[in-house]
Amino acid sequence: MPAILSAQPAASRASPRLAPPDDWSAFLRLFDAYADSDRVVGASVLVMRDGRVLDRHDYGWADRAARQRVDARTIFHWGSITKTLTAIAIMQLHDRRQLSLDEKITRYVPELRQVHDSYGMIDSITLRMLLSHSAGFQNPTWPYTTGKAWEPFEPTTWSQLVAMMPYQELHFRPGSRYSYSNPGFIYLARVIEQLSGDAWQSYVQKNIFAPLELTHSYFGATPYHLAADRSNNYTIRRDSSGSVAEVANGRDFDPGITIPNGGWNAPLSDLARYATFLTGAVHDDSTRRRFDAVLSRTTLSSMWHPLHPMSETAAAPDSMALSFFVLHRGTATILGHTGSQAGFRSFIFFNPMTTSAVIAAFNSSNEAEPARAAYLRMYEAALALLR
Repeated sequence: MPAILSAQPAASRASPRLAPPDDWSAFLRLFDAYADSDRVVGASVLVMRDGRVLDRHDYGWADRAARQRVDARTIFHWGSITKTLTAIAIMQLHDRRQLSLDEKITRYVPELRQVHDSYGMIDSITLRMLLSHSAGFQNPTWPYTTGKAWEPFEPTTWSQLVAMMPYQELHFRPGSRYSYSNPGFIYLARVIEQLSGDAWQSYVQKNIFAPLELTHSYFGATPYHLAADRSNNYTIRRDSSGSVAEVANGRDFDPGITIPNGGWNAPLSDLARYATFLTGAVHDDSTRRRFDAVLSRTTLSSMWHPLHPMSETAAAPDSMALSFFVLHRGTATILGHTGSQAGFRSFIFFNPMTTSAVIAAFNSSNEAEPARAAYLRMYEAALALLR
């Protein structure tokens, strides 16, 4: 089996090691306290700056039954962080003058005209609205399940989504506000496939993963040579007796048609390379050329302009940009995304002004007694690392 690359990006492995932030130790105490209180089986977190991993921390088990600890090789599922890949792909096609963000989605996905549209505006929905979660579509990809064990985890084919479009509706006037939508990014993936002639997975592999050297990233079933490093995932729920039980869901699962909105699998080292690209931490001409081949800094920065508030309350000053969350903490503007699918949860946040980033993944979701307050304390402490 080939050795996994260091969590430190190639361009910076020979550079002197920098110290983690002063509040890193305090953050790790909150990280472990949250994991303990929420019965997390396994987790990892790292902090980086200027393209260098300053420190990482591994917690618990990648597979409890196999007595396999979480380590630098462990592969997690990153859920909706995948949406940023879809958005970058759209922006690549935009820069190649193959599309406009103000084009109408029904040009590429005419099937959407079957969605009930009490506003008479389905043909006005643009790619920009989809990227900013302001098109008015539903949040879940597949809200038709009743949770029975025999039901598919997610719809597996495009035809299944199309068949249910007459049973969907626009929930608000397109472009008027933010409301998170998973299927919106499946519709964007259809645009990418039509214009490029590639399946979405192939397009991302060739145009994002390869130039960024994300060599252990993949979609769907785990390749054989990486299977030993794939984390299991767990759901904490109440059993028929009312007791809290830990259920192992299996290492692999089929995200089906939802891969463009949540199918990325990778170790933290690949996410560190991705964060190096996002923060623009360039140390040599070769790296600069690879980064520019993916997306110019000008275009990438344009994706971070706030478009819609994510909450109507003044107490939550967070905004939605083009697939990226824009968070304001003190004087700092922090960008990133979160992920959640099956038992996996994750986040990646970065500050392009300081080239700092924090990346975390968890292999467990607690449906019985979620430790929400402990998670919020840990989450805010993670953002504080980037100020």
